[in-house]
Amino acid sequence: MSRITYEKPLPHIGLDDWFAKQWELQQTNDARRTDAFNLRHESRQLRNETNIKADWDTYHNNVLLGDRVTELDRWKAMLESCLKRIDKEMGSLKDEKYETEKEIESLEIPLGVIAECISMRDNRQGSELTHDEGETELKKELCVVEEVKKVLVERCQTAWEKINVLNEVRFKLNMHISDKQEAIEIDKDQLNLDKNCGNISFKTDPLRIVKNSIPYEGWLEYSRYVKLLADQELADTLKLREAVLMARQRAKNDMLAQHDRVDFILRKRIYQTQKAQTEIAWQQLKMREEMEKVEKEVRTLEESLQTKIEALKLAETRLENRSYRPGYELVRDEAEEGLKDEVMQLRQTRKDLQDKISCAKATFNALEDQQAITDRELENKNQSLTSDIRCFDLRALLRQGKFAGSASQTDRNIQLTRMEKIAFT
Repeated sequence: MSRITYEKPLPHIGLDDWFAKQWELQQTNDARRTDAFNLRHESRQLRNETNIKADWDTYHNNVLLGDRVTELDRWKAMLESCLKRIDKEMGSLKDEKYETEKEIESLEIPLGVIAECISMRDNRQGSELTHDEGETELKKELCVVEEVKKVLVERCQTAWEKINVLNEVRFKLNMHISDKQEAIEIDKDQLNLDKNCGNISFKTDPLRIVKNSIPYEGWLEYSRYVKLLADQELADTLKLREAVLMARQRAKNDMLAQHDRVDFILRKRIYQTQKAQTEIAWQQLKMREEMEKVEKEVRTLEESLQTKIEALKLAETRLENRSYRPGYELVRDEAEEGLKDEVMQLRQTRKDLQDKISCAKATFNALEDQQAITDRELENKNQSLTSDIRCFDLRALLRQGKFAGSASQTDRNIQLTRMEKIAFT
């Protein structure tokens, strides 16, 4: 009896096909394993390379950020140094401007004194109202002081303009220092970031060129420009301060020199006036003595004339009485000739004495007129001398305080070199 078997209704393969299938499966598995191995190897290599590259890129960028922070710190330090120097120069320039303004205000005193001296000397009378050296030097001194005031005002204006320029440069420096400080803080914050921080994320377009950004060369050139601008303004400010100081010192020296010259001329003029006053007083005394002598001489001449008149009356009376002699006694004898000669001589003497008296009186009148002129001239000299002495006393204000010169050459050198400020600083 046969057994019944059941088989799938599918075609069966042969043993060779089976072995072929096994070999193909083995080859396919080997290929897949090889591909997987290669993939794992390439992946590990790629992972290692990308990790290393990422780490090195991060390191290099950290170095670049650190270098950038260092560079910004260096520029910030330079600009802060420039800012400190500008603040110091501005303070010094303001001090110079303040001193110059005080000098300008103080010039009102010498201007008033000089104008008062000119007006005072203009009140002289008569021949004393002259264009002498004192008037010339006073007017020259007035011109010197006005020119000094004009120069100092111009220096003050220039200093004020320079202070405004320094304020602009200071504003720029403050803005750049503030921007650099903010940039340093931003770069330091980026330097402190790493991949494990919680505040990192993808951004919309990180590779875009930021608006208003400039190339590094442009930034460096502009930073150098700001630094160079500050240095140039500092150098100009130093020169301006020296110019203001020199102008003030030169003005003071010119004024002191002119003050000394005017004082010398006034002292010389006072001496000349005193000498002329003494001479006129002596002339006045001598003229009074001479007038007394002339007046006495006139009285003496008049007395002599009166005596001669009486003598003439006597001689004429004798001649007249002898004309009454009788007969032949009426002769022209020597006595008659003598009396006639006496009458002629007395008449001539009377005429001479009258002429001399008239001349003496005219001389006395001339002396009296000259005495009046001398008195008036002496009065003018006294008034002129009083005016010059008052001017000289009034000018004592110009030899006090800041208008006075240094007590010694050492003090003058200390003032010129400003050692007193250096000692306290």
